[in-house]
Amino acid sequence: MPIHLSPIALTMGVLILALMCFIAEWLPVDITAICVTVVLMILGLVTPDEGIAGFSNSATITVMAMFILSEGISRTGVILIVRDFLVKWGGNNPNQQIFVMGAIIGPITAFLNNTAVVAVFLPIIEDWCRKRNISVSKLLIPLSYVTVLGGMITLIGTSTNIVASGVAKDLGFKGFGLFQFTALGIITFIVGLIYLSLFAPRLLPDRKPSGGNLVSQEYGLKDYVSEIIIKPRSSLIGQTLRSSEIQRKFDLDVLEIIRDDSHFPQPIADKILAAGDILLVRGGRSDLLKIRDERGINILPDVQFSQKGSAEEQMTSQEEGVAEVLILSNSNIIGSTLKDLRFRQRYNTTVLAIRRGEELVRDRMGKIPLRFGDLLLVQGPKESLLGLQTSSDLLVMEQQNVESMRKNKAWIAIAILFLVILIAAFDWMDILVTSLAGVIVMILTGCLKPGEIYNAVRWDVIFLLAGLFPLGTAMKNSGTTEWLATNLVAIGGNFDGFWLLVFFYLATNLLTELLSNSAAVILMIPIAVKVATTLSLNPFAFMFVVTFAASNSYLTPIGYQTNTMVYGPGGYKFLDFTRVGLPLNLILSILTPLLIVWLYGL
Repeated sequence: MPIHLSPIALTMGVLILALMCFIAEWLPVDITAICVTVVLMILGLVTPDEGIAGFSNSATITVMAMFILSEGISRTGVILIVRDFLVKWGGNNPNQQIFVMGAIIGPITAFLNNTAVVAVFLPIIEDWCRKRNISVSKLLIPLSYVTVLGGMITLIGTSTNIVASGVAKDLGFKGFGLFQFTALGIITFIVGLIYLSLFAPRLLPDRKPSGGNLVSQEYGLKDYVSEIIIKPRSSLIGQTLRSSEIQRKFDLDVLEIIRDDSHFPQPIADKILAAGDILLVRGGRSDLLKIRDERGINILPDVQFSQKGSAEEQMTSQEEGVAEVLILSNSNIIGSTLKDLRFRQRYNTTVLAIRRGEELVRDRMGKIPLRFGDLLLVQGPKESLLGLQTSSDLLVMEQQNVESMRKNKAWIAIAILFLVILIAAFDWMDILVTSLAGVIVMILTGCLKPGEIYNAVRWDVIFLLAGLFPLGTAMKNSGTTEWLATNLVAIGGNFDGFWLLVFFYLATNLLTELLSNSAAVILMIPIAVKVATTLSLNPFAFMFVVTFAASNSYLTPIGYQTNTMVYGPGGYKFLDFTRVGLPLNLILSILTPLLIVWLYGL
């Protein structure tokens, strides 16, 4: 006898399964979201038209347009104008440095996507730390947190705000105005900045050293970069690196060939090897011993390596260099391995190590799928390292060549963004229309090239939104939202409205750590609004508290995209974020509901 489940049971089952998939990370979050949509359509919880409605939702399109506008600002070097202010007023005191950094960078993210702002400022902050002899681990978590706080000042500061406004429209309310919660955002930003300035220097470790010892100390290259010499009877004599297959057969990379004091850098795959050649290689001791026994080489002693200088000096010359590169969230190489990508041939550089948060990978790197936020230590010709700066997949952790930016278009880009904001602020046109118009003008004026707009969009976010909007629709159609709200009213109906706001803040904040900020607002706002209307409370107060809680994610490096971006470059451990973020979360979980009651009423 077939079992017939109610629509509510089916929807809750899909929701729980989706939560498990998001937490376990069996698939990328955007792919998981699309799978959820397909399952909902198969089960009949949403119609096909409702299933694909997320792709045409005004919030999804507006988020896409804002990504492109942020790219136009970045390409013209507008953000770099503030770099000199940061260097001039930063000082040497950590409290002053964080305050100045936040006061300069935070307000920028009120109008630009915060992941784009962090991508621009990461190399600037690293260079600043290097010149001031400051550990970057003191500043990068504050950099992430101030961009999150600043993004809550306006509607367009973060994609979460735009999504929340879209959900409000779907529920029959008027969408949020551009500056509707600016007063709330400014106060929480100031409080958060003061907290970070006073306490972050004490709570954050001095873990990642600044200066020239970064490579050898952080990546332990002395144990993985060695010199081997080809013996007179070696089987390698007369062969090329390509034909010898030593790089394919063993977990080994040849970085340089040295012959009679002459250095042959990459590309060297077709260089014929001779007796007495010294090869600078990256590889583990076990692989070197296998090559010694099979191919006839000698491993030069560590003392000889140390006499020639540090690992950095050994691998750096007038033509060669070493750099750190960060895998960006919209990178096309996410999910691929170095071997699949043929990374050495593609970028003419060799990956020496991979830093994934606090984990350091130096063995069997070619078989590891790459992730967003991975930090790659690469070595190769300086021209190749310079070429990486133009890649949309990788961010070189050195200041970009300002000359390559369209600085003559900077004021045009500023004017376009200003007009987009002005027109939307006075409600002359919807933000969807003004942002799309701004994209067109950016292209027509040369601030952006047509091909650049596709790399500017974070397609993982777009597909995540498009996949999750139908889940919100299914919860509404099946009665799941009303069922959850009714149970919450029964539990919390005797509580004061303020404590209900605190409850929704904490619940949303926890959910955003498990899922994503956009997913949290799509799922939580309908429930919060239903509770508010049932209890005759202000629904906008509940929508605002959910919106702020979804973005103010400070507990983990995976709760917010900017946290993930600074995880590797800062050399942080997982709990470093919790140590600094937990007090800030607790402060805001009480302060935000209090301010909402005061500013907007309950």
